[in-house]
Amino acid sequence: MNSNDNLTTEHPTFVTHLECGMEGDHYEADTIHGLSKAGKPLLVKYDLEGIQNAITKEALAARPADLWRYREFLPVRKKDNIVSLGEIHTPIIPIQKLAAGRGKLLVKDEGRLPTGSFKARGLCMAVSMAKEFGIKKVAMPTNGNAGAALAAYGSRAGMESYIFCPDDTPTVNVREIAVQGAKVWSVNGLINDCGRIVGEGKKAMGWFDFSTLKEPYRIEGKKTMGLELADQLGWKVPDVIFYPTGGGTGLIGMWKAFNELKQIGWLKGKLPRMVAVQATGCAPIVKAYDDGTEHAELWQDAHTVAAGIRVPVAVGDFLILRAVRESNGFAIAVDDESITAGLEEVSKQEGLLLCPEGAATYAAYKQSIEKGLLSADDTAVLFNCATGLKYEMPPAEATLDCTQPINYEALDNINT
Repeated sequence: MNSNDNLTTEHPTFVTHLECGMEGDHYEADTIHGLSKAGKPLLVKYDLEGIQNAITKEALAARPADLWRYREFLPVRKKDNIVSLGEIHTPIIPIQKLAAGRGKLLVKDEGRLPTGSFKARGLCMAVSMAKEFGIKKVAMPTNGNAGAALAAYGSRAGMESYIFCPDDTPTVNVREIAVQGAKVWSVNGLINDCGRIVGEGKKAMGWFDFSTLKEPYRIEGKKTMGLELADQLGWKVPDVIFYPTGGGTGLIGMWKAFNELKQIGWLKGKLPRMVAVQATGCAPIVKAYDDGTEHAELWQDAHTVAAGIRVPVAVGDFLILRAVRESNGFAIAVDDESITAGLEEVSKQEGLLLCPEGAATYAAYKQSIEKGLLSADDTAVLFNCATGLKYEMPPAEATLDCTQPINYEALDNINT
């Protein structure tokens, strides 16, 4: 098997229909859909018995290790519609020095994906399905990384992309979006304000709304995080997963993956406890979890250094909360000081440069230990959702004059 067979060989597909995540009513497959009639996200449903009969774990292991290894579990019907930029399996990195003598502590480093973030998973799938449906023009709101992924995959597919960012989105993200071929605007508001612009512009501009969970297929791309994690761990799962949660597509997708794998018999026993990690400056899911409600209220005055989880309201809030509760997990918020300290601690002690959202999961892990929410022997996986290289770093301004004698003993005083 050559390295491109996942992309160049037809595989059987098993999508049967789509289903409203709230009401449970069915929608026809192979048709363009946005939200359900109830205004809620649609979930893709599969003939799981068909998948079970079509593929074995052994046959899967013989395929190249990339996102498209799991074709039978994914919605794209025809290989010619796959839009790929080389979505590799991302590494699982132990950071045991920081586990405080407890069970295993692992980081799934999604920053190794195309465009430097896990948004590549969702957008490669959504764009591939848009190509399958003949969609030529797409739009979305973004805090940065999702927009960069849509710009890249949209350009590769020959689509026009229109992207709207809050005006404090990191400059590197805005420029990345522009240089990869999308039309991009900074907006004097938050991501929900950008989403309103996209929604209100659909009729005038004729674009398809790619907002989080307003199309059904980003979940299926993010689902591969769960498929891949189980695959890498020998079809076992960790005890706990800490996931940085804004719109929640990845958390919902992973929980969907684990349940599908359990139904076909590939996973045995307990599934992971899913932990939704938010910032104290924007924690609508945490508040709803603590209050015992099914939906989260709009978070006012949202702010955090971890811009990717600054989502004041999520259309899939009930699906996030459902996954957390069904898994016996929890939702937890950490402050910006803890996020910044966690980022520095992991980078200086383990050499792994997390993004702020990834650092939030480490801060949440530490806080969970302090609160007695973890067992001493738990294996925990933290999701680092993007490369830390895309974010502003502290200045490093020490200089030397090579024309003058150098005081070597003084070199040890730098950065202390």
